[in-house]
Amino acid sequence: MAEHLSQSELDYPFKLMEYLNGFRISKAIFSACELGVFDLLLESQKPLTAGEVAQKLGTSGDGIERLLDLLVAIEILEVELMQGTAYYNSTDVANLYLAKSSPKSLHSLIIYHSQTTYPLWNNLVDAVREGKNQNEKTFGLPSEEIFSAIYRSEEEMLKFMGLMNSTWVIDGHDIATAFDLSCFKSIIDLGGCSGALAREIAKEYPSSTVMVLDLPEVIQSAQRHFAQQNDTICFQEGNFFDGEIPSADLYILARIIHDWKDDKNVKLLKKIHSACNKGGGVLIAEALLFENRRGPTMVQTFSLNMLVQTEGKEHPPSYYTHLLTEAGFRDVQVYRTGKSYDAILALK
Repeated sequence: MAEHLSQSELDYPFKLMEYLNGFRISKAIFSACELGVFDLLLESQKPLTAGEVAQKLGTSGDGIERLLDLLVAIEILEVELMQGTAYYNSTDVANLYLAKSSPKSLHSLIIYHSQTTYPLWNNLVDAVREGKNQNEKTFGLPSEEIFSAIYRSEEEMLKFMGLMNSTWVIDGHDIATAFDLSCFKSIIDLGGCSGALAREIAKEYPSSTVMVLDLPEVIQSAQRHFAQQNDTICFQEGNFFDGEIPSADLYILARIIHDWKDDKNVKLLKKIHSACNKGGGVLIAEALLFENRRGPTMVQTFSLNMLVQTEGKEHPPSYYTHLLTEAGFRDVQVYRTGKSYDAILALK
């Protein structure tokens, strides 16, 4: 085995040490978001000392200085020494993706990862041993009710909706433009949550009507917290598993299939096939594994996350092709976006 390693790898496992320390980097970014570091630096419009940041955020001077220095080291913040005093400032990346006020902010995604996903991953060993999610051990909730952790309170539901909103603000355009959807005049985003992906679809295809169908409590929260003035989409309360699915030309299933086991997914897709207008189809947005099981690394981490949080997993394209064919769809097309989520289109 040793002959396959370079001398530097034999002397010191640089890549391995980088991976082992990865959780510290993540938690530092999470903590800075929760404390409001990036919002403060953006709003200040000028560099601040660690003492000024500590005073405004109500933290210790020593603690915030160490956090700021790490954020500088990973190139999320900048620092300049003037007469022996360090002044900290935001980078364009921090302003665009980490400050809450940015239209491309990942703040909600980060808060969800910090307060919900991170605690679940503390029980990853048990999840691997037991082969089931860790909602009960982490949050004291029934493991068989996978969304009980998400909807256990209004606050937790809004965190999840914020996560989904952030996801599609970043990746939605790539999903909306993966295929030409202009022939589909009525589109329903099943489980569309805050409506962020539906809005991207509506923006690209203004001649189509786009609806979000989700559980009543989700729709009500979406309308209270995420609806926009002159919104390009509409909302309808419903349960696409247990209730009726309205007829439409195209159905969107974004990050839905990966939550569930095969039998439930086939049942849902058959139900969609029955409701779908002739010549219509289904657009699936999921993170796709490689067929050879060698990655992508991010998608493999997503799949482990499904183990600790749900009853599902991530899959390669062949899984979706088989599932859609079994449900009666044809002409399955796969498009890899090169981003976090990929697109699959199948026709009736």
